[in-house]
Amino acid sequence: MLEQVVARTGRVPEAYMMDGGYARREDITALERRGVTVYAPTPSPRTTTSGRTKADPRLDDPPEVVRRRERMETEEAKEIYKGRAATSECVNAHARRHSLTQLWVRREKNVLSVLLLVAVTHNLLRWIALSA
Repeated sequence: MLEQVVARTGRVPEAYMMDGGYARREDITALERRGVTVYAPTPSPRTTTSGRTKADPRLDDPPEVVRRRERMETEEAKEIYKGRAATSECVNAHARRHSLTQLWVRREKNVLSVLLLVAVTHNLLRWIALSA
């Protein structure tokens, strides 16, 4: 995905906000090595008896992941990550509200058409709401 962003914009983004379910250590490491600051929630330790916190690095964590763990425990990073819910989660909620829970078409070009129509509709509705 980073290569697509670079190809379309001509530059590497300064930061990425990632859903916790998609934040893999390999991806975080690759992004951080390219100079992209990653904001993604840190998973809780598997057991409460281990005495570890979210910020404590695991033995097999690369340095980039350790920095992300430490960063995400700061108030500044938590405030930045809150912005994700106001942007991407809003789009997902609107799509669900307009009954886009299952695609009723087949083939990639048809799916792309439906998703583009949803995106255009979302943008128009936001434009109307913000200009009123």
